[in-house]
Amino acid sequence: MSTSDLTVRTASPAEHLAFLASRRSASFLQTPAWAAVKNEWRHESLLWERDGEPVGAGLVLYRDLPRLRRSLAYLPEGPVLDWGGDLRAHLDPMVAHLRRKGAFGIRIGPPVVVRRWDAATVKAGVADPEVHRLGDLAPTARETTGARVVSGLHELGWRPQGTDGGFAAGQPRHVFWIPLTDAAGEQRTPEDVLKGMNQLWRRNIKKADKAGVVVTKAPAGDVSDLAAFHELYVHTAERDGFTPRPASYFTRMFAALGAEDPDRISLWTAHHEGDLVAATIAVRVGEHAWYSYGASSTEKREVRGSNAVQWAMVQDALAAGAAVYDLRGITETLDADDPHVGLIQFKAGTGGEAVEYAGEWDLPVNRVLYSAFQTYLKRRR
Repeated sequence: MSTSDLTVRTASPAEHLAFLASRRSASFLQTPAWAAVKNEWRHESLLWERDGEPVGAGLVLYRDLPRLRRSLAYLPEGPVLDWGGDLRAHLDPMVAHLRRKGAFGIRIGPPVVVRRWDAATVKAGVADPEVHRLGDLAPTARETTGARVVSGLHELGWRPQGTDGGFAAGQPRHVFWIPLTDAAGEQRTPEDVLKGMNQLWRRNIKKADKAGVVVTKAPAGDVSDLAAFHELYVHTAERDGFTPRPASYFTRMFAALGAEDPDRISLWTAHHEGDLVAATIAVRVGEHAWYSYGASSTEKREVRGSNAVQWAMVQDALAAGAAVYDLRGITETLDADDPHVGLIQFKAGTGGEAVEYAGEWDLPVNRVLYSAFQTYLKRRR
């Protein structure tokens, strides 16, 4: 196959969305609506075509350099392509298009899995003082497509972006998810998923139910509880030591994703005797469901509202026919004394699996400007 077999052009949001609808799933960061959420970036939808037929799509976010008509072109968790095909044939026309648009560098996040570790393996790794990172453990599974993509990107001159063992500056390379289908592709039952959770998770779900925790999914388009979610989210950020996003970010997120598809985003709340004890935001595109943001009260933690709302969202994803419930990012560390290890232990209790993606990759188009931009970023850290 030659690169002339594929072309890349600017697409309308409708063309972009129509292609995504033909796929089993895609990252919500690659939907046209995500451009409205990240409104500090310029954006463009791309369409890959062969003989006039769409075979790929991507959302490009452009970060402009001050006073220069040059930009970093970023495709978070994308583009949406046949990553098992010829990498050069797919990527060269995209690079040529983005070069014409003034990109000094291009960053992509191929949505392909490289390795997986089941919950039992992760648990054993945390307990072993000789194991410090996920990479120290033999994976439960290796994915040939992912390995081929990593090798091919190296050969084509793309540069992997490291995370230094913590959370990535961009999108997470390591996530934790619960498979909602079995090895044969058949939908699992709620009872089967619950059985796969560890004893602590099952006990906490029962404890929440016995305590009378009430979990509610807001109707599509109803954001009346969004202010309460944000208040609890800020409280969670202060307790756990992270910087919260402003309320306006979540308002945009619900407006944009909800307008594109009323079932794309949902707000969940857990109350105990009238008190809000947990709240979450869920997103779904096709067969992939995400736990996107969460908040919990320091008071009444004993009623286990967080476990209750997670279990309700898992059941909702199953009912919608999702194949994956994605708990999003984890760090690679398994050191027992690392403050991040508690997060992977919490997620491993669901009985799912740790998943390593190919990660984010950069291609310097203009090496001088790209190098200057990298220096600028290092000084900001």
